[in-house]
Formats: sequence, structure tokens, C-alpha cells
Amino acid sequence: MHNLNTVISFEVVRTLKKKTFWVTALSFPVVITVVFAIIFFSNQATEQATLDTQNQKFSLAITDESNAITPQLITQLGAKTLTDKQQGIQQVKDGSLDAYFYYPSELDKQKVEVYAKDVGLFDNSRYQGTADALLNQSIATTVDTETVAILKNKVDFSSVTFKDGIEYDGFKQLIAPGLFLVLFYILVTMFGSQMLTSTTEEKENRVIEMLLTTIKARTLIIGKILSLIILALIQIVIILIPILVIYLQFGDVLALPNIDLANLPLDPVRITVGAIIFALSFLLFTGLLVAIGSAVPTAREASGFFGLIMMLIFGPLYAFTLFISAPHSSIVTFLSYFPLTAPIPLMLRNAVGNLTIPEALIGIAVLGVSAAIVLAIAIRMFRYGALEYSKILSLKSIFATKKNTPRR
Repeated sequence: MHNLNTVISFEVVRTLKKKTFWVTALSFPVVITVVFAIIFFSNQATEQATLDTQNQKFSLAITDESNAITPQLITQLGAKTLTDKQQGIQQVKDGSLDAYFYYPSELDKQKVEVYAKDVGLFDNSRYQGTADALLNQSIATTVDTETVAILKNKVDFSSVTFKDGIEYDGFKQLIAPGLFLVLFYILVTMFGSQMLTSTTEEKENRVIEMLLTTIKARTLIIGKILSLIILALIQIVIILIPILVIYLQFGDVLALPNIDLANLPLDPVRITVGAIIFALSFLLFTGLLVAIGSAVPTAREASGFFGLIMMLIFGPLYAFTLFISAPHSSIVTFLSYFPLTAPIPLMLRNAVGNLTIPEALIGIAVLGVSAAIVLAIAIRMFRYGALEYSKILSLKSIFATKKNTPRR
């Protein structure tokens, strides 16, 4: 194993020199930045368009059979009143009026009707907005401010929940442990291809033949796996830094949810459990892809197995509501303890807080043992498949007797 550091440094440096690595690594932060920029400029444009619309004047006539509209407001708008509905509609049609509002006698049963001249898809909203504002302002003059606030659903609420006698905010509690689930999803989707091809590149260009003359197969494959983990950590940093900068510097401008990071609750038990599950899940996933890459002769054939692994890993996301509403059901238990589906259920349940300590320990044990077995199989596959260029390894050759096992 004395060449392990050489393998790790070579793999890491070689990958960092590739343009594709940086394109992949920076694509997510760039996309996030572009999305936030679009949201910002869209909000700015919408606010300006709304202000311009509000300042626009238009000729208006009103028929109020409900007697709900205050005459003073009609006068302030410069509108006129009509008793004949059809007359108002006709005046809009012939262009002598820009808009006509008809308020029926029973507002709770009938619709307020708005007839207006087309001024564009966006600007047409000003008519209904004016009709609604006119009605709200008229009603507001007849009741007290408290009733108005209730009717407009503008009453603020302050909720405090307790768990075991201690103040508990479920949403804030899931943020820290939930980050491990988000990072796992991002890394696997963005980094999976690199894991898959890490062991097939040298096979395709026959460089592996030269490497195995100086480095043992076990040292080489362990070095590759450790280098993949190091590269994954680099990607985590690349992803998190831009997101934190955007949130801290431009959160108010972009109207992002205001979360007080200084007072963010940090449950050491759930964070530790989440970190362990994340590490073992990533190690398991890495081992699976490295094993596949070792067993097949080309990266093209290896990609055929990638979809199956992704389906097993992320398939449980389709049942995520069960992990929250029925965490102790038989299907959730099975998905939580079956090695290839366990990562998502365990991390999600840990984030929302319904994963008990005994369940977490069982899940960690399952993932730990599975990761160790997969890594052992990956090393064994590499010993047999490193120099196999023509076919996929068979199970019989992979699990051959010890006396047939290659020395390197």
C-alpha cells in the first residue's frame, strides 16, 4: 500500500486538470446564479409594470345593483354610473368607454362582470384589479379595521410548538440534517459519470497494463475510490460557497425565505447520524459504480448499468410522503433497511425527525456492512477485470476459488 498516496494524488490532480470536471462542478452554482438573476429581474420588471398600470387612467362606467360601492369612490375615479347593463357593454364595444363594471345584487351568488377594451395581455389585469379594489375599499368604510384585516386574511399568527417540554420548530430542525440528503442527490447526479468511468478509461486505452506492473490492483482501486471521495468533497465546497454567498448577500433582494442562520437549531445526534448515513451511502454508491466499471470492458457498456443503480437509489423518492406520514409502515421499513434503497429513506426520515435511534443504528449497520462487502467485491472484480477487454465478467469468474485469484 506504499503507492496509495501516489495513486490518490495522481487521480485527483488528473481530474482537476480536466475541463469537464470544472464544467460539471461549476454548472450547478452557475445555474443557481442564473435562476436567482432571472427571479430578481423578473420581480423588478413586474413591480415596475404594476406601478405603470396603477398610474394609467381609463374611462369607466359602473352599474351597482348591490349598493355596496361608495358613491364618493366612484366620483374620485371619475367614473359615471349607468342603470342599463347592455348600454354599458355596448359603449365598450363601440369604443366610447374603456371599461364597464357590473356589480350584481347578490355578490355572494353572482359574479362581478368586467367589460373592457383590450390593452395587452398584462395590462388587461388593471381592470379586474380596479373593480376588486373598488369593492374592498367600499366595504372597508363600513366595518372596523380589525374586521377588514380578518376579511383580507392579513392577520399575523405566531406559533410555538413544544416537544418534550422544549420549544421545537420542525422546519428549522430539518434544515441541518436535510443538507446531507440534498448534497447526496447533487453529488450522485453530477458526479456519477466520473465514478463510473474512473476504472474503465485506463482499460480502454490499455494504460492499465503499465500501471499494474508497478502498483498492486488492490492499492490502485482503493486509491481510485479515495480520490473520488476527495473530489466529491471539493465539489461540495464548490456548490455550497456560491449558494451561501447569494443567500447572505442577496437574500432580501431576491425575496428568499428569511432564515436566521445564527439561531438555526443544531441537533448533534441527528447531524451525526445524517453525516454517517451520508458517508456510508456515498461510499456504497461509489463502490457499486467502481465495481461495474471494473466488470465491463468499456465505459459505454458500463453506462447501461448506471440507470439501474440510479433507479434503485432514487426510486424511493416517489414514496417520500410515506416516509413522513407513515414512517413505521412495512414498505418504509423495507426501503429503509434494503441496502440499495436505504440511503434516501434514512436521510429523509432523519431530517424530519421520525427515525429513532435504534432504527438509525440498524440502518447504519446495514449500510456499513453493505459498503464493506461492495468495496471488497469491487476490489475482487478489478483484479479479474483490469485486463479483460472483450467481455463482461461472469459471476463464476468473479467468485472463483482463492487459488485462482490473481496475485496483483
